[in-house]
Amino acid sequence: MIKLEISTDKSKLQIEVIHEFLTNSYWAKGRTIDDVKKTTEHCLCFGVYLQDKQIGFARVLTDYTVFAYIMDVFILPEHRGKGYSKQLMKAINEEPKLNSCKVWMLKTLDAHGLYKQFGYTELGHPEKVMERILK
Repeated sequence: MIKLEISTDKSKLQIEVIHEFLTNSYWAKGRTIDDVKKTTEHCLCFGVYLQDKQIGFARVLTDYTVFAYIMDVFILPEHRGKGYSKQLMKAINEEPKLNSCKVWMLKTLDAHGLYKQFGYTELGHPEKVMERILK
């Protein structure tokens, strides 16, 4: 059996794979490769690999003390249904560098079932959360 590897080593990231997926996703459509490079530089990144080929990704925007925001989570379509996204979320939630973070957030349109397995819920007090989105 081929062993799945999940790594935070940024030198292993295959930026072209990440860009190709993200630029076609509903949440990052049109994101440039320079945007992808910049976002990976400024976040804790998790690459998912089978035999050194990247098949998934997630990044966490964090201060490593209080707050962690999970973003850009994906497993390539041809590798879905094998539990890899669960292994990725487990690795993120158990990452020692994030142990002191008490507030975790993410946004999703279609993966509520996955995230609920790891303790994520709808906002308890949505009236306290604000956003500013520029077009």
